[in-house]
Amino acid sequence: MREAVFRFAPSPNGHLHLGHAASALINAHLAQKAGGRFLLRIEDIDLGRSREEFVAAIFDDLRWLGLHWEQPILRQSEHLDTYAKAASRLADLGLLYPCFATRSEINEAVGDADGVRDPDGAPIYPGLHRGMPESEVCRRKAAGEPFAMRVDMAKAVEIARKRLGGVQISFQEIDRGGAAGRIVCDPMAWGDVVVQRKDVATSYHLSVVVDDDRQGISHVVRGTDLRAATPIHRLLQILLDLREPVYRHHGLVCDSGGRKLSKSEGATSLQGLRAAGATRDDIVQLLGRHVDLEMG
Repeated sequence: MREAVFRFAPSPNGHLHLGHAASALINAHLAQKAGGRFLLRIEDIDLGRSREEFVAAIFDDLRWLGLHWEQPILRQSEHLDTYAKAASRLADLGLLYPCFATRSEINEAVGDADGVRDPDGAPIYPGLHRGMPESEVCRRKAAGEPFAMRVDMAKAVEIARKRLGGVQISFQEIDRGGAAGRIVCDPMAWGDVVVQRKDVATSYHLSVVVDDDRQGISHVVRGTDLRAATPIHRLLQILLDLREPVYRHHGLVCDSGGRKLSKSEGATSLQGLRAAGATRDDIVQLLGRHVDLEMG
């Protein structure tokens, strides 16, 4: 039996809101219930948007909620070399290729065709630069053109299936009632995903699976908005020989219109609620039935 290790992993590109508070409280409670550990991880690979004042605010808000976590805190921006090594392992398998295409070029190539959107609704990369001659790759790199590194998904799935003895790729998920089951999944639905961005030599998908393994995370408990990304994460775990955690995807805290709270949409922040006089008990009561259901 693995030690129960849970984590809350916010990105410091804005202030925490009620949805973050719910996820942090759920993870901390489940860790305590399992007699396990609760870790905090700062996912700050988006160097252009991450701010130190947001990191400090995260610490302040979580302490105000009464949460405690282990030290030291892993900050992804301090471990870019680790993610680069993981990407090199994928490259050694012949799974990566450079993509110089811009977003507008991809959108233009996809057009309005039906059935070419990933689970997030974005255009699936149409393979514009897959199989580009090495001479052209060298020419573009020498000219200083920015590029991302993408996974050749068809090859990656083939290798993963072979490692699994021919069975389908799946992940283990626990539902709200505590029942566990394996979910068959299809990473191909995402197309050739980016594992190294143009601006930084990693991506959310790559760094999160590397960190979950090296921190010994046994239970990944996160919002249902990230459930669709789990097939990518499971694929990368197989390819990189990483341990498989158990997943649980909790419901989202939504606004009065039924939309997920979002930093980009100016969702009410914990900082704002605190400034208005809210207490920790007020926040817990505001989250109310949602948190109670998810804590189990």
